[in-house]
Amino acid sequence: MIMHLVPQIIFIIICVAAIGLFARRVMDIRQNILLGRDAYYTDNAAQRWRNVLLLAFGQKKMFRNPLVAILHFFVYAGFIIINIEVLEIILDGMLGSHRLFAPYLGSAYNLLINAFELLAVLVITACAVFLVRRNIIKIKRFISKDLDGWPRSDANYILITEIILMLLFLTMNATDQVLQSRGYGHYAEHITGNFIISGMLMPAYGSLSDGTLVTLERSCWWLHIVGILAFMNYLPYSKHLHIILAFPNAYYARLLPKGEMNNMPAVQNEVLYAMQPELAPTPDPDAPTPKFGARDVFDLSWKNLLDAYTCTECGRCSAACPANITGKALSPRKIMMDTRDRLTEVAKNIKTNRQFKDDGKSLLHSYITVEELRACTTCNACVEECPVSISPLEIILELRRSLIMEESNAPQEWNAMFSNIENNFAPWKFSPDDRDKWASEMSS
Repeated sequence: MIMHLVPQIIFIIICVAAIGLFARRVMDIRQNILLGRDAYYTDNAAQRWRNVLLLAFGQKKMFRNPLVAILHFFVYAGFIIINIEVLEIILDGMLGSHRLFAPYLGSAYNLLINAFELLAVLVITACAVFLVRRNIIKIKRFISKDLDGWPRSDANYILITEIILMLLFLTMNATDQVLQSRGYGHYAEHITGNFIISGMLMPAYGSLSDGTLVTLERSCWWLHIVGILAFMNYLPYSKHLHIILAFPNAYYARLLPKGEMNNMPAVQNEVLYAMQPELAPTPDPDAPTPKFGARDVFDLSWKNLLDAYTCTECGRCSAACPANITGKALSPRKIMMDTRDRLTEVAKNIKTNRQFKDDGKSLLHSYITVEELRACTTCNACVEECPVSISPLEIILELRRSLIMEESNAPQEWNAMFSNIENNFAPWKFSPDDRDKWASEMSS
């Protein structure tokens, strides 16, 4: 009896360990995101839920390229819907049953499994096409130096893993059906009927012995579910974390018009107090020195950090960026990847030292260069193109504000303009008294 329970005990231990590790990693990511500054993104709930439905569930922006969107939708639908099949496998593993839902769903069970198998084939097809696009056709945004090293391998590992998981699922079903047709053991207790896709594979296994078929079916069953649990724990370390974070990121998307920048109240107040000194508050000698812009990840908002974790590294932002297209150093995708890498480094620092210990690095300069920041034209192309509502521009603007307002580090042309605005109240080197001189000259 105890020996009969061993597989169930092993399975429960694996499940509990996998879920526990995943939950701990999710909590770590949440803590890392909350290292950012507070920001208000809870207004207009109706519009925010609409964004979730259209951008996250409906993948609205993906359909600008219909073929790629349909292939991506197959993978996405397979990931969401096939979880019903995963639920049955988990319950079977814990209860020691086999095809638990079959007697309760009747003919509907056969329809469901056929739908899952069709999805499995579509997922295999889509992943194969994506592998070809990345590694054989080598579409430009997939061979950019931004992806050198681990990021490029990560994408391939995910696609290959998804293909393997779907093949295991189909093989498991095919061998199960052969054993059903032979009336072997508990496989004969629930005759599900032929599944269309795996049914086509049955002849390949027809010559195998019963024992070999059971071993193959059980091996596929274990590899399939353990592979899914392993994939679940790989997800938080991969760019495919967007599968989960796309939904909250769509909800907390910036609702202001694309071209509208966030003003800095501190600067606005300084201008106000210069014009109306009587409104200026009494200085507090104990108040911390205000900071302008962002030098490190602590200075960014939590939404900026959520953006960094949500980035899919698809490169649509960089492909649309006019600075990147013309060969300049800026790549919006790299901005997001650098922000995430720096945040990961800071989180490890905090975990090791129980608080952040100055490591002599910062997001500005150590990860993102002055040349990159100055190349941005603030055209919003990157924001417009992102399928999951990420805004590299907000991070660029915050870093550029720190560069200029904290370090006085601006191109000479900008400094001349700033000087003119300060002295002449306009970008041009003309006295305010002479501003309307052109009109008098024309009238004469």
